[in-house]
Amino acid sequence: MALSETSKGVAYGLSAYVMWGCFPLYFALFDGVPAWEVVIHRVLWSCVFLAVIVTFLKRWSPVKSALARPSKLGYVLGCAVLIAINWGVYIYAVESRQVLQASLGYFLTPLVNVGLGMLVLKESISRLQIVAVVLATIAILYQLFLLGVVPWITLVLAFSFGTYGLLRKQVALDGLSGLFVETLLLLPVGILALATLSYAGVSHFGGSTATTLLLLSSGIVTAVPLLAFAGAARRLRLSTVGFLMYINPTIQFLIALLVFSEPLSPEKLTSFVMIWVALAMYSWSAWVGRSRPKVQ
Repeated sequence: MALSETSKGVAYGLSAYVMWGCFPLYFALFDGVPAWEVVIHRVLWSCVFLAVIVTFLKRWSPVKSALARPSKLGYVLGCAVLIAINWGVYIYAVESRQVLQASLGYFLTPLVNVGLGMLVLKESISRLQIVAVVLATIAILYQLFLLGVVPWITLVLAFSFGTYGLLRKQVALDGLSGLFVETLLLLPVGILALATLSYAGVSHFGGSTATTLLLLSSGIVTAVPLLAFAGAARRLRLSTVGFLMYINPTIQFLIALLVFSEPLSPEKLTSFVMIWVALAMYSWSAWVGRSRPKVQ
């Protein structure tokens, strides 16, 4: 029996978020390759692979339209820089076995989105959502004062991706076309960086066959979950996509504990629990408030 469009959407969404959740297993394979060098190749080969996909799907029209108006590319360039920072810090977190901090960052991202929407876009949110944002802030401050360290990986991942989402609201491009234009803007920097590494003789590309193939595959690994997510977004309500989103950091959290054996201190666990409670409050408020007016 043929699947309904909703069932297909759920399948696409699950596929996207499970793939994103398993990214630590993939990036852990880049043993000995600095995070920033992996980012260079991720930009290069993502751009190449996305160009093939855009051609196959005949989606060049929005790309050409965006490139024809250079004065409008400021937000896209901002998105490109933020996503490159996000990629670099995330890969560093995996390579340095700090995936717990990375997963906390992605758990925190929806609440950062709410906070930025309220502060920057002056969006109205419910009282319960305000409480959720405050609780998440307390969780971060709890780590800061109790552990004596700034959870910078968590904060950079959450705020870079949250701000990326904020800027993407100003860009009239779909996910696939948008990411392609973003990587296209970073392409000259990526090519220059790769040429510099090769000239200095420190590039890992072209060394071992396994590492070279991994670097080449980064474009496909970047684009495939995005295509699955696009398939889900076209078929599902935004609220459903939002709930599925928590699969990604949950899988990362489990991989950090069960595969990488990262230590989870009582203090860190308390921070996670506070974030989870805040997310539950936010999700409940978003669910029950779908048809209700929101207050300032």
